[in-house]
Amino acid sequence: MTRIPVGSRWLGDGEPCFVAAEIGINHNGDLELAHRMIDAAADAGADGVKFQNYRTEDFLSDRRLTYEYEVNGRRVIESQFEMFKRYELPADALGRFREHCDDRGVVFFSTPTSRAGIADLMSAGAPLLKNGSDLLTHLPLIRAMAETGRPTVLSTGMATIAEIDDAVRAFRGAGGTALVLLHCTSSYPTPDEDVHLQKIPTLARLFGCPVGFSDHTDGIVAAIGARVLGACLVEKHFTLDKSMAGPDHAFSASPAELRALVDGVRRVEKNLGAQALGPTAAEQASRRDFRVSCVATRDLSSGAVLGEADVALRRPGTGLPAAALEWIVGRRLGRAVAMGSPLEPADFL
Repeated sequence: MTRIPVGSRWLGDGEPCFVAAEIGINHNGDLELAHRMIDAAADAGADGVKFQNYRTEDFLSDRRLTYEYEVNGRRVIESQFEMFKRYELPADALGRFREHCDDRGVVFFSTPTSRAGIADLMSAGAPLLKNGSDLLTHLPLIRAMAETGRPTVLSTGMATIAEIDDAVRAFRGAGGTALVLLHCTSSYPTPDEDVHLQKIPTLARLFGCPVGFSDHTDGIVAAIGARVLGACLVEKHFTLDKSMAGPDHAFSASPAELRALVDGVRRVEKNLGAQALGPTAAEQASRRDFRVSCVATRDLSSGAVLGEADVALRRPGTGLPAAALEWIVGRRLGRAVAMGSPLEPADFL
């Protein structure tokens, strides 16, 4: 399937790229901030807004594990468990997020970490599910997503081709049909040399489904480049303030950057155009004005047999084309032609 339905729209071949603002944990546990971010993402032109409705205990129990990141140039090292716990969302917030997204015309979706989290999203009416790169090998979770019948996005960061294949087989084996794979580099932020956008068409060719890009780079160049290589969905971390406390704000897009990303993607989509070769409608006038045709170098009388010296190649391109020069030489005129006039088939006997 190269197109999949997401709510009232389609995602995939022939459709505009779906631009998703990944709020993730950048709400910092503040539900009011989360709602302001939905509005800001919609105002910036995003098609979707993604959250993470995880439960820390689903994937983390060792409280000695730490995470290191920078905030305003200051290094922060803290307990992973405490950090993730601080940003958990209550299940009853999901429905309100979905309603707010509906009001603003954007698609609400989220990343669960358990069957209970999937059930919460189903209760909230989420039209799309997302599985994170960290849980790509959690095949029971992927099967549970497939069983809902909802379109599902699988992110492939850190994965081998065998792991991606296992995940796709698990999804399809559980009855799932509407699948999007996301090329992703799980490095925060991702250096340019580690982006490898050429994996996007490779994934599409190998797995026969729409492929998108989860962007963890600074800036918007990679996301726009992903669209050029066929990405049907681009996901970008989003924040209202890069200086806020938290691990993801610094490399996330601001509202102005998200708007620039959306505008850049829409512009490059216009640039991509059609695959068929040939002049565009705009070039038809250019062919007339800029191409050269065969013109008379002097006043030519009716009955004259033309030699090479009688013909030059000059603008405009309204007469016989340059390729007709060999055909013209040695032919007899059936009527007079003034110097500088383009030669036409009707001029010859």
